[in-house]
Amino acid sequence: MNWQGLTLRQLRYLVALDDTRHFRRAAEQNGVSQPSLSAQLQTMESTLGVRLFERSRAGVVPTPVGREVVQRARRVIDDVQGIAEFTAGAQHGLVGTIRLGAKPTLGPYLLPHVVRRLHRAHPDLRLYVRENAPRELEFELTRGVHDVILAQLPLAGGDLTVTRLFREPLYLAVAADHPLAGREAVEPRDLAGLQVLSLNPHYHLHDQIGALCEEFSAQLLRDYEGTSLDALRTMVGMGMGVAFVPALYALSEIPDHGEVVVKPIKGRSIARSIGLAWRASAGRADTYQEIAVTMREVAAQTFKVLTIES
Repeated sequence: MNWQGLTLRQLRYLVALDDTRHFRRAAEQNGVSQPSLSAQLQTMESTLGVRLFERSRAGVVPTPVGREVVQRARRVIDDVQGIAEFTAGAQHGLVGTIRLGAKPTLGPYLLPHVVRRLHRAHPDLRLYVRENAPRELEFELTRGVHDVILAQLPLAGGDLTVTRLFREPLYLAVAADHPLAGREAVEPRDLAGLQVLSLNPHYHLHDQIGALCEEFSAQLLRDYEGTSLDALRTMVGMGMGVAFVPALYALSEIPDHGEVVVKPIKGRSIARSIGLAWRASAGRADTYQEIAVTMREVAAQTFKVLTIES
């Protein structure tokens, strides 16, 4: 076997085919014709002396050997990209394009301030922001869709570097005509028996709120899981239950005299921890750390309710 005949292009085609499980879509993703991509993969199989994919009318699936080769190919591509990113960062600082994944329960309220600060300080930096559910963000980060993600901690990935940014309080949202609406703060004992609405399990908040319900003897309503914080707010306003919502969302989206009011929990610090994460093999760790520093500064100066972590 002449392994030196392998090329980075072939590895990229291999990974694209595994992602799409379709020759035409993999070719479009790489900007080449389908015959060209097929020929490169056939050359790769011939070079390695193994079949990497099974082809059938149902589609394309990797063979057992192919699955392992794809995983190794991803690491090689990641390492090569890391080399390029490291050298670019070492020469020019914060330049180029960084793909940032963010959760929709946080990104819209923090990132506009961060992007504005970064653009003033580093005009040659481009921050491409894409929102998704937290668990999807983690998966996409490991697959190389994002360079870095802003997410709730802890994260499950073992090959990630994580830096903590801040802790964000959670408030109790109740309808304006709810018995607790007139309180300055809610006592923990007042939560017993309350019906609590939550986001669906794709969000880390779901697990955290489930644990809070168990601790305070509240009832988590699994039949009415929201797909967004706006959906939760609407259901709370209709009297379908109460909800725990993040402070930045409450400050931005819940007016003082609307159908929903928010209350802190007296004597308890209920918060979620937010951090920035990237692949441990990435070559721009210094750049990501600098972005983390900017995020902490923006959080401290703009949102006094946050507790900054170091």
